[in-house]
Parts: sequence; structure tokens; C-alpha cells
Amino acid sequence: MTDLIAPHGGELKILYAEKQDRDELLASTRELPSWDLTRRQACDLELLLSGGFSPLTGFMTQADYDRVVAEMRLADGTLWPMPITLDVPLPFAEGLSPGDSLVLRDGEGVPIAVMRVDDIWVPDKHVEAEGVFGADDPAHPGVAYLHEQAGTVYLGGPVLGLNRPQHYDFTHLRHEPAELRALFEKWGWRRIVAFQTRNPMHRAHQELTFRAAQKAQANLLIHPVVGMTKPGDIDHYSRVRCYQHLLKHYPAQTTALSLLPLAMRMAGPREALWHAIIRKNHGCTHFIVGRDHAGPGKNSQGEDFYGPYDAQELVARHQDELGIEMVPFEAMVYVQEKAEYRPLSEVQPGETVLNISGTEFRRRLQEGLEIPSWFSYPEVVEELRRTHPPRHKQGFTVFFTGLPCSGKSTIANALMVKLLERGDRPVTLLDGDLARKILSSELGFSREHRDLNIRRIGYVAAEITKHRGVAICAPIAPYAAARGEVREMVGQYGGFLEVYVATPLEVCETRDRKGLYAKARAGFIQGFTGVDDPYEVPEEPDLVIDTRDHTPDEAAQEILLKLESLGYIKQ
Repeated sequence: MTDLIAPHGGELKILYAEKQDRDELLASTRELPSWDLTRRQACDLELLLSGGFSPLTGFMTQADYDRVVAEMRLADGTLWPMPITLDVPLPFAEGLSPGDSLVLRDGEGVPIAVMRVDDIWVPDKHVEAEGVFGADDPAHPGVAYLHEQAGTVYLGGPVLGLNRPQHYDFTHLRHEPAELRALFEKWGWRRIVAFQTRNPMHRAHQELTFRAAQKAQANLLIHPVVGMTKPGDIDHYSRVRCYQHLLKHYPAQTTALSLLPLAMRMAGPREALWHAIIRKNHGCTHFIVGRDHAGPGKNSQGEDFYGPYDAQELVARHQDELGIEMVPFEAMVYVQEKAEYRPLSEVQPGETVLNISGTEFRRRLQEGLEIPSWFSYPEVVEELRRTHPPRHKQGFTVFFTGLPCSGKSTIANALMVKLLERGDRPVTLLDGDLARKILSSELGFSREHRDLNIRRIGYVAAEITKHRGVAICAPIAPYAAARGEVREMVGQYGGFLEVYVATPLEVCETRDRKGLYAKARAGFIQGFTGVDDPYEVPEEPDLVIDTRDHTPDEAAQEILLKLESLGYIKQ
């Protein structure tokens, strides 16, 4: 572990073990309890170890966490806006005590670091949601993650790195903070303005960064997030290829591209402050904060979570102690008469403003419509068309849910035959009973096991969808949270259609050929959905079908019409 002081960014805490200690530490890990890091935890740990999260030296203790949530400061008063915690399930935490050492492993079991567990506590996640995100609203992806995916217990304590996380993609563009500082020194860059992005960059972004670099009289670092962004965002492989195309349109030797393995929280103003600190650690002197920085979109009432310039105002209030200067920017629009981009406030009366929103751009991609050259460079558009084809060429999943004997499997089979008859995509049926026999034969019927079974089905459906096939899933899927996870898994690769087969319970019982309902009511079967285990009715399914007034053929035809209306199939 070393502290590095360099011309750019101030002190940098690098938390890797010295070479002479590493082998001894690695040998000791065989005897220690270990934790397999989640994707978010792996991102956090990588930036902890490299110094990207300086001055942190590990996952936060409760004292640091409590004050960060309440005041955006560590226990010692240092400005820091985001909780960085190691969340684990309660049964795992019960096997640990303060003072224990814990090995942190990646997805392949490689020991990345050793953590000394100083604190173990159960947080109030409602308080955390209100403090960090400004609302305890599940429409916020950070809040949804907090309540639906994060572990119940938090562990805090210092970490010591044993192995650097391994990446195989774009290795020439991945720089730890010390490496980036050294490059700036080598290139003679004294003033560097960083641009944060999680989306493809188009001509408005390019113009914004041009102007920001000119305003700061600085070189430009395009520093996109390639860890975790908002669910549904374009994958980082496609985005990075787009950035590489765009880089050719900047003046030579003025602009650099480097990738940041950050797990975003989409926390708006607090996130902007956090991003600024991270860029300071990477050696930047200036940081662009634009309109609605790291905003997650609309809340449950259809309103924006944050004001368009709330992030700029918060960063400005802490400007003096940040150690990096903010370059504020408003939205850029294309002025037709001038054939150039301008900030919205500089548009003159009578001038024609052209703009394509992110939603409209995605619609044009999905439908194969024209995207004008004033909006984006042709090579960027072509890259996105190649990896994100129109909807009728994408894969999709039809996910049935409903009570036992509601008719899900019958409709699913009818739909499968109709799609196979079309012949334009491979079709796979993942029936609930069959999935239980093949994917989940060892599972029982506890809530935990039911959710795991649905996640397995969702994983297979996501893989089929990713490869542009059709997955038809017909489990009971009684719990809303698990269904939501499947929607998220599949939605990043293609279409997802949730079909609620809303056959009433009394009708389902009359159709029960196996007599399962009767056995459940007699007490021979425990935990049977609809009898002594709840079925959570979908609040906003994409389609509702009651088989009392639909034949299987009619139901399948209604689903085909819905898929056609969404653009996933063509007549």
C-alpha cells in the first residue's frame, strides 16, 4: 500500500500489497472465509484499490456511512457524497465478527483483496434512499437496487489488494489513476478537462466538449463509464467503438480517451460531486457538469427526480474544497440557419432549433429510420445500427405469468407454433414444469428457491434474446420482484412482453387435472400458489388475457398483434 503524490490531483492512496508481502498474504487466503463480489462491488473494489476513490482506504465503516448519508462527509469531515459499502446476506454476516479477515474474490474465484472487517451493521435503507437519492421511490434505479438486490447487512473495513482485476477488452484504453497522471505528465498536459458519459456521443456532445476545452484552456479527456450504468443503456462495447470513431474528429494530440470501471448510482447532484472527486484523483484539473448530470429520468409521479441544473448548483457550492474546477454547460441545440450547435440560451428569436431527444434517437434506430448527419457522424450511426438493429430484427421474450392451471402453457404452445410457422427467428419454449425438471430439479418451493428458479429461466431467456431468437417462458412466477429482475435481464438485449393470464382462481381449480389444488386444500401439499402461498398480481403487465373469453388460438393471435404493434414482428 502506497501514497502517491503527483503534480496532478494531489495525494493518491493505492491499496495494493507490496510484492514481498503478496505471496504470504495469498497463501493465508486459503484458510480465511471468502466472499464472491457482485458486479457493483467488483467495480467499487477496483477503484478503491487503484486510488480512484481516494481518500477511502476500504469499504466504509458505520460512522463514515452514517455521516455520508446525512451530510456528504466522512466521519473526519472530508467531503464525500456516496456510500461505498460491502453488502452481504444476513446468513453470511452471522458467520463473521469484528476483527475477522475476509477474502474478496472475483467471479472466477481469484482473490482480489483481503478485507479486515471492522464493522458489521444492518442499515436503514429507507433513510439511505432518502439521503442519497432524495426519494425512497422504486422508480429510481439506485433505490430499486438498494431494496431489491443489495444485501441486508453492511460490512466495513480497510482492504489490501492482492491481484489486479482482469479485463480483456480495450486494455489499451484502461488506465489506473497513477497511469493516467503519468501520461498527462509525459504529454505535457497541465490543464485537463474531463467529460463524463454513459451514452454514445453525438455531434452536440462533441461541440459541448470543444467549447468546454476552449473555456478552460485545457486538453480534453473523454472518460466514459464502462462498469455499470442505468439499466437499459447501450452496452459499453458498442459505445467505446463509437467513441473511437468520434475521436478522429477532434484535433490531433488535443484529446484522449480512457475508460472508467465505475458502478454508477444515477444519484444526480451527489453523483456529479462524486464524479468530480474521482476525476481529480485521475489527474484532471477541470470537470464538465452538464444539464441533468447522472439523472435517472422520471419518478413514480412522472416528474424528473432532479432539476436540470441541480447538479451544477451542488458542485458549485463545494467548489473551493473539491480540488477540481467545474465547467458548467447547458443543453446544446442545432440552429438550422447557422448550421451549427449553440447553447440553448444563445439562440436568437426567429431562429429554427433542431433537436433529436434520446428517446427519439432510439425510436429511429429501432424502426430503421433516417438519422440526419447534423445529429451524428455516419460512422457512429452505422456502428449503432450494426449492434442495435431495428426491432423486427431483434430477439424478444414473451413471459407468461399466472396461477397454476390458468392456461399459460397451452397459450405458450399455441404461440410457439404460430411463430415457428412464420420462420423468421428461432423459437424456444421454456415451460414452467420442464424448466423445473431440467434447470431447477434440486430446488424446493420456498420463496428463495422459487425466485432462483425464475432467475434461471430469465437468464436463459436473456441469452436467447441476446442472440436474436425468441424465448417463450411459461412459469407461475408468483412474485413481482423476481419478474422485475427477469424484465431487466432480458430488456438489455431486446424485447420483453409480460403476459398476465388472469384466469380466476375458481376457474383454475375446475381445470386442475392433477388434483393439486385439492391436495393443497387438504394439507397434503404445502406452499401451493393460490392456496397457502400468495400470488402477486402484476400491476402493469404488457398484456392481460382471461382464458374464460379467449380460446388458445385467439389468445396467441392477440399476443402476435401486440408484438406487431411494438414492431417486433412484421406481417
